[in-house]
Amino acid sequence: MFKKMNEKDRKRLHRKIHIRKTLSGTPERPRLTITRSNKNLSAQVVDDTEGKTLASISTMEKEFATLKPNTTDAAKLGEALGARLKEKKISKVVFDRNGYLYHGVVKAFADGARKAGIEF
Repeated sequence: MFKKMNEKDRKRLHRKIHIRKTLSGTPERPRLTITRSNKNLSAQVVDDTEGKTLASISTMEKEFATLKPNTTDAAKLGEALGARLKEKKISKVVFDRNGYLYHGVVKAFADGARKAGIEF
């Protein structure tokens, strides 16, 4: 009934739980969380006090369907999310890497958001 986790997934889940103990999104500084898979990349900005998603972006959206989860496209997606956040007058966020290592695609996405003017 339950899928048995491999060692890599178990370690990521452990890191995710450890990170989320200290991170929380507020109305002043919402939480930017990223999710990646082999085919897609998505991110959302969450206000944890109200439990609401303020903005989101994904490679599954029609305008970003051609992007792949690699470093160059992740940077473009980060810049696009930064532009959406600027429209909503959000300039500071708390970055939740969701247990993923801050390397490669995750780092490129964060750098793209910083390039658009979002502070972490």
